[in-house]
Amino acid sequence: MSKKNAVAGVAPQQKTSLAGKIFLGAVALYLLIPFAVTLVYSLFVEWTDILPSGFTLRNYVELFSNTTFWMSIGRTLILCIVSVIITIVLILAAMYVVVAVNRKLAGVMQFLCMIPYALQGVILSIGIISLYTGTGTILSNRLFMLFGAYTILVLPYIYQGIRNALNSIDAEMLIQAAEMLGCGRFRAYVQVVLPNILSGILVSSLLAESIIFGDFVLANNIAGTNYQNIQVFLQANMDVSSGLSSAIVVVIFVVVALVTAVVLKLQNSSTQKETK
Repeated sequence: MSKKNAVAGVAPQQKTSLAGKIFLGAVALYLLIPFAVTLVYSLFVEWTDILPSGFTLRNYVELFSNTTFWMSIGRTLILCIVSVIITIVLILAAMYVVVAVNRKLAGVMQFLCMIPYALQGVILSIGIISLYTGTGTILSNRLFMLFGAYTILVLPYIYQGIRNALNSIDAEMLIQAAEMLGCGRFRAYVQVVLPNILSGILVSSLLAESIIFGDFVLANNIAGTNYQNIQVFLQANMDVSSGLSSAIVVVIFVVVALVTAVVLKLQNSSTQKETK
C-alpha cells in the first residue's frame, strides 16, 4: 500500500498511536469539564449539595427573550468581523512590502507588530481615550475607538499567523518564479501567494475572534454601556443571577464554536475545490 502511495505521489497517512489518542482525549476532557459544569449549573435552580436540584430552563427563556442580550451578541460579532478584516488587510499589505520589495524591513515589521504584547488593556484604552476624545473627528466616536483598539490588540496574533504561513511556502521564491513567467509582483502576491496562505489567515482570524469575544477591559473602558458587548453584558448580570450568568457563558461558548465551525467548513470546501 505504501508503494502505491509513493508511486502516486501521495504521502502515506500517519496513524495516531493509542497513547496519543488517550492524551488528546484527556486534554479534551480537561478542557470540557468547566463548560459541562457551567452548563449543568445553568439548567438547575440550585446546587448546594453533591447533585443539583430543580431542573429549569428559566435562565435560557429569560436570556433569549432579552433584546439587550441579542444586541450585545450582534455588537460583538460586528467588532470581531470589522477589526479582524482591518488587521488582515493592513498585515497583508505590509507583508507584501517585506516579501516582494524590501526583505530588510522584516525586522522592523516584527518589532512594530510585537509592541501590542506589552500593552495592557487598561493602558491601551486610557491612551486611546485621552488621545482622541474631544478631537471632533470621526476617531472621537467610541465605536471607531473600539475598532482601532481591537485592531491593535489582535495585531501580533494575526501577524504571527500570516508570517508563519508565508515562511512555510517560501513566498519570496514563489514571487520570483512568477516574475520569470512574466507575472508582476503584486499580481503574483495576490493570485499565487495569498491562496496558499489562506489556511494561516483563517486560523489566526479564529484566534483573534476568540480574543475579542473574551475582552472586557477595552469594551468597558472605552464604550461602557454605550456600546455594550457580550462581556460587558455578562458583567452587568453577574450580580443579578448566577444561573443567568452561567447561561450567558454557555451561549458565548456555543456562538464561538459555531463561528469556528463555519469558518473551518468554508476552508475545507475551498480546499476541496482547489484539489479537484
